[in-house]
Amino acid sequence: MKMMETSLNVTVAVVVALLMLTCHGQEQRLLVPMTLVRNASALHAFCLDGSLPAYHIHRGFGAGKNNWLLQFEGGGWCNSLQSCLERAKTRRGSTSLMSKYEVFSGILSNNASLNPDFYNWNRVKLRYCDGASFTGDAKFQNETSLIYFRGQKIWEAIILDLLPKGLGSARKALLSGCSAGGLASFLHCDNFTNYLPKNASVKCLGDAGFFLDEKDISLKRTMRTFYTNLVSLQGVEQNLDTNCTSSLNTPQLCFFPQYALKFITTPFFILNSAYDTFQFHNILVPNSADPHGHWNRCKQDPAACDASQIETLQGFRRDMLLALRGFLKDSISGGMFINSCFAHCQSESQDTWFGVDSPRIHNKTIAEAVGDWYFSRRVSKEIDCAYPCDSTCHNLIPSTQVPAKNQSLLKGQSASLKLLQILGYLVAF
Repeated sequence: MKMMETSLNVTVAVVVALLMLTCHGQEQRLLVPMTLVRNASALHAFCLDGSLPAYHIHRGFGAGKNNWLLQFEGGGWCNSLQSCLERAKTRRGSTSLMSKYEVFSGILSNNASLNPDFYNWNRVKLRYCDGASFTGDAKFQNETSLIYFRGQKIWEAIILDLLPKGLGSARKALLSGCSAGGLASFLHCDNFTNYLPKNASVKCLGDAGFFLDEKDISLKRTMRTFYTNLVSLQGVEQNLDTNCTSSLNTPQLCFFPQYALKFITTPFFILNSAYDTFQFHNILVPNSADPHGHWNRCKQDPAACDASQIETLQGFRRDMLLALRGFLKDSISGGMFINSCFAHCQSESQDTWFGVDSPRIHNKTIAEAVGDWYFSRRVSKEIDCAYPCDSTCHNLIPSTQVPAKNQSLLKGQSASLKLLQILGYLVAF
């Protein structure tokens, strides 16, 4: 046993050393351990595979000790029994397979120079293991398989676990998220306020979560079909905003933020790229719409796009701005930062959140825009000029793409996060 412990310690040390090499020249990373929600089973709150839900919490201090930032983890969705069963065997569907430590950076950083407005708040990352942006409430079982669609229950279980830990007496709170987690921020924003004191300042932020109900280049609504199947499979419709669902002939569409947005009464900030790479690759040009790969070079390098492809991309941007027009014009309490970078998720990465060369609109970083909005320092509705005018962009192009149709859509990992996942496994064992 002692030999095993020694071998484990050496292995962990090697992984940590490798991690530090990937972070050379950067601030030391903040690693936050996982907390399982032990009482979740009483609420029938389970991940796809039946494991318990979890979160990571780093406590606030000083002036921020009574303020709370909750960040939904992203990671795509599953919309069929097959894809959800496959997902249940991965870190996207089971907390037992997840990294046991998470890097807190960007909006989750505890460094005032890297996260000036929220560094000393209680910061929580909600792990994502349901495949429906924390909204489902159903179960499938046959002779050979059992799978839980309990995202709504997971959301409730985590909140109830946090309330006695200080969330219940929060003075300020921000519900945020990235990608599928950004979508969850739209879908749970108003519900979040119901748990908090009446005099608390509660607001929400959706990062890369404004997924458009857009036709692809073959004029099919690939994403609409995907979401409709997801809502049906996972029992999501009952948890969508009733004001929204009653206003549409197809209530499942309220899973799209553009239809749900006008019914959200809590102050909201929309952070999105007008050329969001996930939407570009999976909504506008999914593989099913480009079987011969005419768009492959353009997908990997915007500079390789021809004039016709650029015009198609500009049309997607125009449609996004059109979908946001009412919010831009009418929302007094809302904020936005719509830049022209080829990226997906910009709040959790330090490089894009707040740094010397971070993306800017009108010389304002994302962190400054969000802070100005949350603390009502000034109006914060920033819209970038069209590509390729923005020289501050960090264009983050994923190396491989996963088709949207009948697949479990996953967000990529950086090298350092992959090492952290290995470290999490080692600590767990």
